[in-house]
Amino acid sequence: MATVISIHLCVASACTLDETLDPAPCYEREAFTTEELCSVLTGACPGATADGPTLSPVVTVVPDAPSMPKGVVSQAAHNNLDIVWHRDRLFFAFRTAPFHFAHHDVVLYVVSTRDQKTWQLEARFAMGKDLREPRFLPIGDRLFLYFARLSEITFTFVPEAMHVSEQIAGCQWSAPEEISPIGRDGFIPWRAREQDGAGHLIGYVGGEAIYEMEEGGVEVHWLKTSDGRHFQPAVGSESRVLLGGSSETDWAMLEDGGLVAVSRNESGDETGFGSKICTAPADALGSWTCSPDPKKYDSPLLFKHGPEVYMIARRQVANDGLFDLGYDDMSFTERAQAYQLEYWSTPKRCALWRVDAPTRSVTFVMDLPSNGDTCFASLVPLSEQHDLIYNYSSPLDDPELSWRDGQLGETSIYRTTLSLP
Repeated sequence: MATVISIHLCVASACTLDETLDPAPCYEREAFTTEELCSVLTGACPGATADGPTLSPVVTVVPDAPSMPKGVVSQAAHNNLDIVWHRDRLFFAFRTAPFHFAHHDVVLYVVSTRDQKTWQLEARFAMGKDLREPRFLPIGDRLFLYFARLSEITFTFVPEAMHVSEQIAGCQWSAPEEISPIGRDGFIPWRAREQDGAGHLIGYVGGEAIYEMEEGGVEVHWLKTSDGRHFQPAVGSESRVLLGGSSETDWAMLEDGGLVAVSRNESGDETGFGSKICTAPADALGSWTCSPDPKKYDSPLLFKHGPEVYMIARRQVANDGLFDLGYDDMSFTERAQAYQLEYWSTPKRCALWRVDAPTRSVTFVMDLPSNGDTCFASLVPLSEQHDLIYNYSSPLDDPELSWRDGQLGETSIYRTTLSLP
């Protein structure tokens, strides 16, 4: 069967699907079960699990010209990413650009594999804009990809719209559609997952206020969908779960039916700056109670291991890990500016944390291989003990880099497997 590649040709905000492509799928579905992932994804599971958390050796995924399809062209930076196991393939979406910041040359790629050795190009998205936050959402046999379009002006963060593309067949994806899940422009998708037979999406609006150094103005919304394009509140009649300085937010369901969530509170509000650790009971999942944390857990990814809740998120190396440095004698704007300058000029890591719902607290567990510009992780469970992690970082063998210097340099995406007893 001939290889078929779905390429989306985009100029500014207009995208068209190449209608000359053969509609036949470029690969056949294989009959694998989730329990067989360790044997299917070559080298994914490292063997016996140690007494404590361990990581397998790092393998670079991109840039890697020998294994990536010819249609994938790497630029210097590789960062925003997502992975999902769907219909017996591992799908991987990632952003590549001249550097971390907004640029008109940004490209989002979607590739897939059965063995992490040979990759198939699925789609390429380029709009002459900054494209970020690719998020896969499986709903039954259907697979959707959401991503955010932002201004292409460097050193700005100006959300414009959210787009969705749906897999039609092997290596065939629909032309991306601009959608507004809450009826407002500039929605940023953050985490998406299938839960109780429905697609769930959590994201935020008001992101343009994050770096304006003014209090509040960002809203976090938790939504669900049955068709991937039309949304309603995940619970009750109100989708907004947070208002203030919070943006990137992820949640995990608890054994008692309640939930715990971690939200990056970079903009700050009356509770301070850093993060919020939130919980909600089973009978009121849309009513969150939050405790402030002076550490800023950027890019939070929550996942379960048995009854325990873990998180992968960025770690501040300096200042005892604090983002909020307690400059309470300054004005709100002065504090916001001072905290940002200190944060950008100091080193970071990508770390594994444990989240305790009863105390609404977070405990450091271990660092992942990381340096400089790092931490936008995605995870696929492989077995009861193993989780496949994709993440990005500045070169791991480089000297210590500040967050700012890392964002201006090269980054790659690697994979490792986390083993938990």
